[in-house]
Amino acid sequence: MGDYNFDNLTIEIDKFDTILCDRNFKEEGKNILKLGFKEAKAYIVENHKRESILYVVTGSPLFYSAGILIAKKLPHNEVKIINNTSSKTYLLEKLLLSETEVETISLHGRNKIDLSKFLNNTYTFVLCDIFTIERLKEATKYLDSNDLEVTIGYKLGYPDEVIEQISIFDFSTKAFNLTFPYVLLIKRLFVPKPTISEDSDFKTERGMITKQYKRHLTLQNLDLEPNQMLWDIGAGSGSCAIEAYKRYRVTTTLFEKQTQRCDFIKENLAVHHVCDSTLLEGSAEELFECVSDTPDRIFVGGGGEKVIAKLPYLYKRLASNGVMLINAITLKNLTQMITVLNEAKIEYKVISLSLTTYKGKLDLIEPERQLFQIKVLKEIFACETPK
Repeated sequence: MGDYNFDNLTIEIDKFDTILCDRNFKEEGKNILKLGFKEAKAYIVENHKRESILYVVTGSPLFYSAGILIAKKLPHNEVKIINNTSSKTYLLEKLLLSETEVETISLHGRNKIDLSKFLNNTYTFVLCDIFTIERLKEATKYLDSNDLEVTIGYKLGYPDEVIEQISIFDFSTKAFNLTFPYVLLIKRLFVPKPTISEDSDFKTERGMITKQYKRHLTLQNLDLEPNQMLWDIGAGSGSCAIEAYKRYRVTTTLFEKQTQRCDFIKENLAVHHVCDSTLLEGSAEELFECVSDTPDRIFVGGGGEKVIAKLPYLYKRLASNGVMLINAITLKNLTQMITVLNEAKIEYKVISLSLTTYKGKLDLIEPERQLFQIKVLKEIFACETPK
C-alpha cells in the first residue's frame, strides 16, 4: 500500500544485483530496471541463475499479482516470496470485516465480470481500473439504488487516502483521479430470490411465458455453465434468461419485439436482481448484428418465420462447442425449422414433450400444449481449423 516507492520494504536492497519494478515507481538507481510485466518476466527467466534479483510489486505478491505468475516459471528452491498487505486485507482491517463475508473479483484490465462470485456473498471486493465503475453501472442497471452499498478505497496507504461510501449509479469521477489505485467493496443489501421460480414469480402479457416444467427442461438441455453468454430470442417474460442467471450465473442478452413484454421483462429483471443482462427491443433478426459478443448458448423461444430463416446465421454466430436450442409448439414451425436446418446441412436432434398437470383440490386435468425441442451442437473436430 502507499506510493510507488520502496519505503515499505523491510529488507536490505543493496545486496541485490538487480532490482525490478513497475514503470510507475519513482525510485532511481543504476541497478533499478523499470519494466512492464512481459519484460520483467523475460529478464528474470533469462537471468535468475546468474544474478540475485529483487522484483518489487505493490500490495501482496500473492494477491492478483504479476509476482506469483513469474515465480511459477522458476524452480521452487530459487524463489523466496516476501509477502505484504494486499489492498483487500488493508480495507477489511479498516472496516472490521471478516474474510468469510467477502468474495473477490478483478476488473483491472478485464471487462468480463465473474458472475459466479459477483454479489454471491454479503460483500464483493473489486480490483478496479479507470473503466470499472462504468462497467459495474452497466451490469447493475436493473437493480435499485437501495440494493447496493458501495465503499471506495482510493489511494490506500497514501497520506490522503479515501475510504467512503459512494453511489455508482450517479457517481461523479471529478472527485477522484481514477488513474491512481482504487478498489470497491460492494455490500449486497437485497435477499437473493430462490434459484427455482414459480410461474407466478414473473409478470407476463397474457401468460406469454415458458411454463415451469418446460423451463426446467429448456435450461437443462442448454448445458449452461457459469459466465457463459446466453441469447434468449423471443424472450416473452424473460423467465428463461432470468432463471438461467439465477441458477448458472450466465450473462444474458434478451431479444423481444413487443413493447409491453419488454416493460414486463424490465420489471422481472429488477425483481429478481439480475446483473450483466441486456434487453434489446425490436425485431430480433434485425438486432443480431448489433451484438458483438459471441454467444455460447442460444435459446430460440419465439420470433416467427423471420427468425427461423436466420437459424443458419445464428449457428455461425454460435461459439465453438456451443449449443442452440429451439422451441416449437406447432408442427408448421417445426417443419419450417427442420427444413431450414437441413438446407444449411446443420445436424440436430429433436424431442417432443407432452405434459399434463393436475391442479386444485379436485386434481383437475390441465394439459399443456405439446412442445418440440430441436438441439444443435456446434462441435469443432480435430481435423478442422477454426476460422
